[in-house]
Amino acid sequence: QVQLVESGGGLVQAGDSLRLSCVASGRAWSGVGWFRQAPGKEREFVAAIRWNSYTGYADSVRGRFTIYKDNAKDTVYLQMNSLKSEDTASYYCAAEVTDWATARVSRRRDEYEYWGQGTQVTVSS
Repeated sequence: QVQLVESGGGLVQAGDSLRLSCVASGRAWSGVGWFRQAPGKEREFVAAIRWNSYTGYADSVRGRFTIYKDNAKDTVYLQMNSLKSEDTASYYCAAEVTDWATARVSRRRDEYEYWGQGTQVTVSS
């Protein structure tokens, strides 16, 4: 199993930055993704990183968000810059453990086997 614990959320103003952390401990993972869910909306893909550091982003955050990992700390980070009110959501990290071969990042929720509890990000305009 993989245990996932998110942190770093908070209340910020538009244009500010936040860094979310996801500690992913337990068995080795092949990819970690960040998803977000706003009230009344479906959970959507934000960014993901594979075991080999290959990354992918949603169009809505590309150029503003950066995902990276620190293997020594078992942690995946999501650096969020130039935050907008539409970035307000609960942010979840998720881990996949079975797909080691593909070069692409996983963007679908059903590709991830483990999920964290989430951290709230609120951006005021």
